Amino acid sequence: MTGTEPLVLIVEDEPQMRRFLRACLHSQGYRLLEASTGAEAVLLATSHNPELVLLDLGLPDEDGVELTRRFREWSHVPIIVISARGREEDKVSALDAGADDYLTKPFGTSELMARMRVALRRTQTGEALPSTLVFGTLRIDFGRREVTRDGQLVHLTPIEYKLLALLAQNAGKVLTHRQILKEVWGPAQTNQPHYVRVHMAELRKKIEADPARPRLLITEPGVGYRLREQDH
Repeated sequence: MTGTEPLVLIVEDEPQMRRFLRACLHSQGYRLLEASTGAEAVLLATSHNPELVLLDLGLPDEDGVELTRRFREWSHVPIIVISARGREEDKVSALDAGADDYLTKPFGTSELMARMRVALRRTQTGEALPSTLVFGTLRIDFGRREVTRDGQLVHLTPIEYKLLALLAQNAGKVLTHRQILKEVWGPAQTNQPHYVRVHMAELRKKIEADPARPRLLITEPGVGYRLREQDH
């Protein structure tokens, strides 16, 4: 290790799960901070500036959703929720509060590592997004507001382009229906999830090789959508 490996804050009150996460992350070279309560998490986060937070929702002193909101008041650090709560409502609440991703316990080591790499890549590229993003054969040129697939221009409606651009600029991150509606249609339309479903179906017809089996625009059932970022 070089001492420059990403610093990860684990916020988990179950000793067995902390041991599991510690073993997984140490084996991959991550540096670690550990907290078993929300109060400890805030203290460590403000004093050490971790580059990623793994957050359990069921903390003894504070609900993890509320803790996520507190983090978002002063930090953009990626937060991956790791929780036994698998209900759609819990996922939506955590993501709407500002979490970047959500893993339901139990989960595999390889899946956790992949989600962490994606979350860290989004922050390591800096604040400025490139003028062009490429996802396989799909190319999005933000300067020209052009989308091509296999080198051929794809004609999108303004809403379809805004929808695709939003997902591409947050590639790998789950966006809830509410988040998408707020950004694409405006705050007054956040209770109209069917808008997203209809336009997503049309968008898939234009950019997916097989819209019935999408490989780029992935549905998170009951939660929202993510644009799959190829893991390196």
